[in-house]
Amino acid sequence: MNTETPNKTSNEISEPLKTPTLLPEYDQLDATALAELVKSGELTSAEVLEAAIERAEIRNPSLNAIVTPLYDRAREEVDNLPPGPLQGVPFLLKDLKAKLKGTPTSNGTRLEKGRVAESNTLIVDRFLESGVQMMGKSSSPEFGIMAVTEPVIWGPCRNPWNLNHTPGGSSGGSSSAVAARIVPIAHAGDGGGSIRIPASATGTFGLKPTRGRVSMAPYLGEAWGGFVQEGVISRSVRDSALALDQIDQLTIGEPYYAPHKPRPWTSYLQAPDRTLKIAFTTGTLFGQDNHPDCIAAVESSVKLLEDLGHHVEEARPTFPRDELVEAYFLTVASGCSVFVEDSSNYAGVKPSAKNFETVTWALAQIGWHTSSTRLSRARNAMHYASRHIAEFFTEYDLFITSTHAAPPIKIGELGLKMVDKLQLGLIRNLPVQALFDLLLKGMGNKALSKTPNTMLFNQTGQPGMSVPLYWNESGLPIGTQIVAPFGGEGLLFEVATQLEEARPWADRRPPMISLI
Repeated sequence: MNTETPNKTSNEISEPLKTPTLLPEYDQLDATALAELVKSGELTSAEVLEAAIERAEIRNPSLNAIVTPLYDRAREEVDNLPPGPLQGVPFLLKDLKAKLKGTPTSNGTRLEKGRVAESNTLIVDRFLESGVQMMGKSSSPEFGIMAVTEPVIWGPCRNPWNLNHTPGGSSGGSSSAVAARIVPIAHAGDGGGSIRIPASATGTFGLKPTRGRVSMAPYLGEAWGGFVQEGVISRSVRDSALALDQIDQLTIGEPYYAPHKPRPWTSYLQAPDRTLKIAFTTGTLFGQDNHPDCIAAVESSVKLLEDLGHHVEEARPTFPRDELVEAYFLTVASGCSVFVEDSSNYAGVKPSAKNFETVTWALAQIGWHTSSTRLSRARNAMHYASRHIAEFFTEYDLFITSTHAAPPIKIGELGLKMVDKLQLGLIRNLPVQALFDLLLKGMGNKALSKTPNTMLFNQTGQPGMSVPLYWNESGLPIGTQIVAPFGGEGLLFEVATQLEEARPWADRRPPMISLI
């Protein structure tokens, strides 16, 4: 098992990148440390911002992680940041749903490119109140659908560990920028694994909160039937806990409420005070096969937890796999049909295949042709399964899987093959139910082959995290997913802190950074 710092991997950088000249220590500092230095007066917010911008200008051209730079805006605001716990910390907003007044949010789609927000979303207000410096928008696939970040309007975002590989999705831009030390922390969202999957692919830390923990006000009560939860990707556990404290605040009028945190999340940054009973599987949840590297990552994490004194045994919850896969895609398809209509209405055009990516349009077609009865049955299936998953967590404190079922794939590997295009072409011209069902089955088998372990917990609501504890022989990170009972973020932060201390990852540097 390779848990040591890997050798440099091949990528597209043929010559060393320019060496940053501002704040050489910046790359080693997490958000908490930067904020402390600003508060103490050892650094100014302006100095930190310029160090971040310098790194963005050096590294982002290779990564394509930041699609909308806001450097001049940040410079104008740098002397008037609120004295919050993250004052002066450079930060990126994901280019999906989050609206910052006066700036565009494209949602990764062509019709909304340049669509300027008239007001902030609530989560943006809460980030701003924490004192962060909004220096740009990070890339997302169209409407956040894909587990890779390769939107047509912006082009592919790349993984700093190897530029030929994806940083995952849909928060790929945020994870790429954090891993490359452009920013120490960035906004992310997770509707099927979109925080955990990119965190795994880039060797960063990502936690999806419990359903209902973070508000999507004022424009949305939920997205994808409650699947989507907002959060951050970071390099340290304490940064994620600090950020969650800022955005986890009681909001009236919510469709769901997570159990209220008994105390600040940052107070959980110590090892658990008891022996935990932990279940694990080296298999997949919605997929077929698990790559040997991913199995090795789970086994390595299990051994570490055993060495730390916890009881770990092989066990997994039972659930109707095929029903839940169909329910997941029907719910996502329903959301896509709304996204397509809203984007088309904004642009003043009729919904048309020519204005959207092929998979988006196919999902929208399924959404438009799914009956309310079938969608209701899908929701019932998920709610029924949620009770069984909750029962599983009455016996076990935590559940462990690999985050991915394969190492980070190469750019373009999930691209449509000719047979897929022919099938989707038939749907465009002959939208009959049998073809929709065939497409749903194909999506369940293909789309989940690499990332089959995360979406179950979007459906059932539990919090889960990806922890960077393993790198394969090619130097690519392989994350371990750890899931807790509903409302159990505190336990996740405790275990993550214990793992971070036992096997630190903060000093691991992607090859493009090692060249500097």
